Amino acid sequence: MSSDREPAFAVWLTGLPASGKSTVARALAAELAGKGIRATVLESDAVRREISPKPGYDDAERDAFYATLAYIARMLVLHGVPVIVDATANRRGYRDRAREAIQRFLEVHVRCPLAVCQVRDPKGIYRRGAEGTAKNVPGVSAPYEPPLTPEVVVDGEREDPAAAARRIVSALMEKGFLPRCPGDATGTG
Repeated sequence: MSSDREPAFAVWLTGLPASGKSTVARALAAELAGKGIRATVLESDAVRREISPKPGYDDAERDAFYATLAYIARMLVLHGVPVIVDATANRRGYRDRAREAIQRFLEVHVRCPLAVCQVRDPKGIYRRGAEGTAKNVPGVSAPYEPPLTPEVVVDGEREDPAAAARRIVSALMEKGFLPRCPGDATGTG
């Protein structure tokens, strides 16, 4: 049920809030586009706003949300759409469930020290957590379980996002999810 036009796979970018996942997701989408592959980026906050007018962040709501996000990614992949999932998914089980559901799956850990993420804090998550207005902040008041064996680890503090994107593309090629010929999305060389 996949398309012959584009390779279908899912890349799940995980890491603490403000680790650089969104920046790497944009760089990866641009790198793939340069190779003629149009990937859909599923950014967790945007998807969450669409499916829940008042999103919650307790364990039950996160479990339901990440199951839904994995389902959406799986359906897109089954229909030939490459997917980049930009989502903290703070528990390993959320990502493991996605890996089990999506045959062509690549996990990327955007690793960044908590202190650096707290300084960046573009959405004010850590500030609201310190004020007590945000509960269950991954890495602070909720656990963040880093992947045990991600296919790629990105240094979210120091690594250039474009360089990280190229390494992710190389990993996709090594797994056979992308053709090895540059710029050839059909694999016919």
